[in-house]
Amino acid sequence: MTTAVANEAEILNAARPVQALADEVGRVVVGQSHMVRALLIGVLTGGHVLLEGVPGLAKTLTVTTLARAMHAKFSRIQFTPDLLPADLIGTLIYDPKEGSFTPRKGPIFANLVLADEINRAPAKVQSALLEAMQERAATIGDTTYSVGDPFLVLATQNPIEQEGTYRLPEAQVDRFMLKLKIGYPTKSDERTIIDRMVVGSPPEIDPVVTLEQVLAARRAAGQVHLDDRIRDYIVEIVHATREPGAASTRFAMDLGKLIEFGASPRASIALAKAGRAHALLNGRAFVTPSDIKSVAMDVLRHRVVVGYEAEAEGVSPEDIVQEILNRIPIP
Repeated sequence: MTTAVANEAEILNAARPVQALADEVGRVVVGQSHMVRALLIGVLTGGHVLLEGVPGLAKTLTVTTLARAMHAKFSRIQFTPDLLPADLIGTLIYDPKEGSFTPRKGPIFANLVLADEINRAPAKVQSALLEAMQERAATIGDTTYSVGDPFLVLATQNPIEQEGTYRLPEAQVDRFMLKLKIGYPTKSDERTIIDRMVVGSPPEIDPVVTLEQVLAARRAAGQVHLDDRIRDYIVEIVHATREPGAASTRFAMDLGKLIEFGASPRASIALAKAGRAHALLNGRAFVTPSDIKSVAMDVLRHRVVVGYEAEAEGVSPEDIVQEILNRIPIP
């Protein structure tokens, strides 16, 4: 019993720097607590995060503030239609004096990468980013280089403007652990934004977390207890997106007609990791069903592909995920 208590205390202690990180970001970003929490889950798990929302909702501000609060190498890439893979990864530079080529690494070689308006880049650039996100490495010439550890891609995209954009392929979107849909602030939050931003400049951000502390917090998140019943709960949720007819639900056949493709096993892994991180951020060294339900929408909304019938009826992937969460019995 003493050992279990000690382990729990060590796990929670290792996560304290991440709480300090959240407090520092909160000094600049008003509201948007869900977005900040999701970014912290990405930091704790090493999972990439896609932020979708109209302009002006502090997506870029939140990511840059998070980067400044960490002792980490940060790079921001503004994606445009004329961007080339070499602009992202780097290229070989010829040295006439030496008569040889030397690699010049691109902005992807950083601990925290902001891919701003990622859907404005053509397919070649998106494919180059795909390798770095999945393999944690990038190839320049004939040599593959590690992008570093920790490595986290935080991407933004505008859902309302389609001109000059390139739709992200399903394989690319699936590489993001979480996809967030950012909403407008409340009236009280917006008043605070006016009071804080109109009168003066935003507060200065101090680095409060080192890379060693981030890696220690990640190891702690991996030690958060995940009960067998929670593991089975995760499998039931993900499996219901593939074969809703097999679930013990009243309207399973109707739901089955709406889903074209369900979530892959990568979603199950993401649910488990995100659930552990969510529990840790709430000061617990064990995962509860509420942790899984809290992260399930962000994990699954971009992994459930709806069919034509769902589009005709105005049913979104979020509607389907919420219906599944409502139907699956909580352990």
